[in-house]
Amino acid sequence: MTDEQQPQWHALSSEEAILALNADPAGLTQEQVSERLASVGPNKLPEAPQASSLTRFLKQFANLLVIVLIIAGVLTAFLQHWIDTAVIFAVVIVNAIIGVMQEGKAEKAMDSIRQMLALKAAVIRNGKRRTVAGEELVPGDVVLLEAGDKVPADIRLLSSHSLAIQESLLTGESLPVEKQVTAVAENAALGDRQCMAFSGTTVTAGQAKGLVVATGGNTEIGRIGGMLSDVQKLTTPLVEQMDVLARWITGFILTVAVILLLVGTLLLDQPFTDLFLAVVGLSVAAIPEGLPAVLTITLAVGVQAMAKRNAIVRVLPAIETLGSVSVICSDKTGTFTRNEMMVVSVQTAANDYDVDGEGYEPIGDVLFNGKPVHTAEQPLLQEVARACALCNDAEIHHRNDSWSFEGDPMEAALVSFAGKATFDEGEDFKALWRRTDVLPFDSTTQYMATLNHDHNGHGAILVKGAPEVVLALCKAQQAADGSEQTLDISLWTAKAEAMARQGQRVLAVAQRPVQAEHTVLSADDLTGSLSLLGLVGLIDPPRQEAIKAVQTCLNANIQVKMITGDHGVTAQAIGKQLGLTHTDKVLTGSELDRLSDEELKEAVQHTDVFARTTPEHKLRLVMALQSLGLTVSMTGDGVNDAPSLKRADAGVAMGLKGSEAAKEAAEVVLADDNFASIAAAVEQGRTVYANIKKVVSWTLPTNAGEALTIIVALLAGLPYPITPVQILWVNMITAVTLGMALAFEPTDAATMKKPPRPRGQALIQPALVWQILLVGTLFFLAVFGIYRYAIAAGHDVEYARTLAMNMLVGLEIFYLFFVRTMNLRSITLQGIKGTKVVWAAVGVVVLAQLAISYIAPLQAVFGTHSPTLTDNLVIVLTGIAMLILLELEKIVRLSLTGKHH
Repeated sequence: MTDEQQPQWHALSSEEAILALNADPAGLTQEQVSERLASVGPNKLPEAPQASSLTRFLKQFANLLVIVLIIAGVLTAFLQHWIDTAVIFAVVIVNAIIGVMQEGKAEKAMDSIRQMLALKAAVIRNGKRRTVAGEELVPGDVVLLEAGDKVPADIRLLSSHSLAIQESLLTGESLPVEKQVTAVAENAALGDRQCMAFSGTTVTAGQAKGLVVATGGNTEIGRIGGMLSDVQKLTTPLVEQMDVLARWITGFILTVAVILLLVGTLLLDQPFTDLFLAVVGLSVAAIPEGLPAVLTITLAVGVQAMAKRNAIVRVLPAIETLGSVSVICSDKTGTFTRNEMMVVSVQTAANDYDVDGEGYEPIGDVLFNGKPVHTAEQPLLQEVARACALCNDAEIHHRNDSWSFEGDPMEAALVSFAGKATFDEGEDFKALWRRTDVLPFDSTTQYMATLNHDHNGHGAILVKGAPEVVLALCKAQQAADGSEQTLDISLWTAKAEAMARQGQRVLAVAQRPVQAEHTVLSADDLTGSLSLLGLVGLIDPPRQEAIKAVQTCLNANIQVKMITGDHGVTAQAIGKQLGLTHTDKVLTGSELDRLSDEELKEAVQHTDVFARTTPEHKLRLVMALQSLGLTVSMTGDGVNDAPSLKRADAGVAMGLKGSEAAKEAAEVVLADDNFASIAAAVEQGRTVYANIKKVVSWTLPTNAGEALTIIVALLAGLPYPITPVQILWVNMITAVTLGMALAFEPTDAATMKKPPRPRGQALIQPALVWQILLVGTLFFLAVFGIYRYAIAAGHDVEYARTLAMNMLVGLEIFYLFFVRTMNLRSITLQGIKGTKVVWAAVGVVVLAQLAISYIAPLQAVFGTHSPTLTDNLVIVLTGIAMLILLELEKIVRLSLTGKHH
């Protein structure tokens, strides 16, 4: 049965579902199971075909920049400079190996989802209970569920007894969902299909019997797996820009080479062999051999810096992508919020209180009008606390400096509140009031009731549950002095609705005193006999650090959007607390379904909170934002987030509570599950991009100067001022020192005050083109000038070339200091001072140049002669003059454009 043919099982009655599957409440026969297993296949997700390691390795070379590098390696081999050839090919191969290691994320994500299917399942076959392997389940099987089980397939419930299932991995909703057997509307959201149990979710309470309606790839979790394999992963902005850069460099080299060959052959009558060697020299000068290696190192430095800030990067280019994000889409539960329930408000007939604190720790203040109250002086508040503690099956524990719980998270929050409200007295309610009988919570009654007795012969019935149900059981409300007042149902209903509009889960708490001999509890004891104590409001509170992080992102002109499977009212309340921009309207999944792609593109610009969403909705929202030219980061922790994590430009998964599927689909994993770490990662990503831009801004103009020197020498019919071997030496030694030093540049203080750059913005901007022309010309004039100066002074060609090479290196050192402050209006003492890394790099380069200039064996290799101290001083003075000239040009340029920092 294909996905299109699948009935809407949640909208069918139990009898209709059984009929549709030709099933039997007493279970299938073995013959039926065998037939269906052969027809639909085992209950596991289909494995996607995987490319071989060799194929993945070879794919890494289908990249223009890599091809350019290979050509550079061939050309250096043609020049018989084997060491440099080996270095270039080593860079290419290492990059390919890293690429192979980063491949296959979709397959890994699929594997991790597969492992979420249950290993064993309790079924009824031939009228008898049996335990079978989860893979052997087929549609029509009757499955038994109980607390602690992992649901083995998608199941239409036939009978249910207090069943609750944790579905957060599919819906993002933090609380277990109470289940029942009645059919729901056909258009009901995934989280509202109470008559269904979905594969991979966990039973937290109760028992049930259900009919298997979908297995393997047809389950909800299977559909997500199918979406994951179909999602096309976008290339990162950095990879796109490096491709543009590679095309630009390649086009430049080929164009100039062809022009030189034509001009040299047709106009200058130069021998073709000499021309070809000249073109080889030009290619060596123009190709930035060390640039890919330096860019990889820059990204790797960013990886280390981000790891210190709890962001683990799985794919190197993702760092720079994070720095360019213009919108962050995030799941709510566990990302913005703690994924922990907490009592935040209590309303009694006397006062309305607020409650603060963190997690399940029973320490915090109860506030009235914003000021802490002495709870011992609030008897009615004490009564509410007593009811919350006694009508409760959860326990909280203090272990390893943190508080944890056993039982239902909402009940654990009530125990924590009871501790806060009675902290001064240190009362242990459960020790003082022994439980005599209980009516467990049931989804049909919507309440829990306990009968408790103390040691002094007092008894009390305590009830908590849905406000409308508990109010209907009450005859009065309790006043501050303990007396009973007339119950105002409309007032309490309005209060409950107001609390719900703030995103709170509301419980009503009531009690009834009884005699000591009253030891059996029945539903008849409750009807019309209770006294209402008050309302308790709970919420999964936002992290305080997340609130600050959202503000940091908004200040950096980064939009923040919440996409959750939870209810709209809850999501809107959390959105307001977080300070999201557009919280006046919430779009739900059903509303999204009614919007066309164009309407969604419009709506997503003015909406920040999306609720009751499915994996398809999340994926569609990410794609809608991307279609607007925005660079999108998606954060999440559930299986339901995996497709959108993969599709987003930068997928960020939660490391602590995140599913393996989410982690495998994402490029970045947060070690602390903290939204605040995303803001830190964005800042680091922007720093990495700024440093990459500095590396490119330093590399291309210097290479342009080298290339221009060779072109002019060729056209003028003169000997090269620098040989190709010397140029290759300069390129390699400076790239791995001076270029690498720029990778360690610190974060600019104004980094998170600037807007994100446009997605399509090229790495090479008009300002950089001008910089290439200006600096390339200055380099050419200085290098050619000192070469002509040496020849005119009577020195031989080798000496002149030594000065020219040292001039090139000297200018690159001075230009490095300019690039470090290229965005500042004027050079600063800090810019001149540099960093330890910069001075270490300068030291290495100077020592290397002194070695090849003055040590005889190296002189023989590179064709150099020892320069005089006076000539070295000329090089230093020329570098200072160039630096001053560039600073003056920058001041004029920034003044004219009005840009400054």
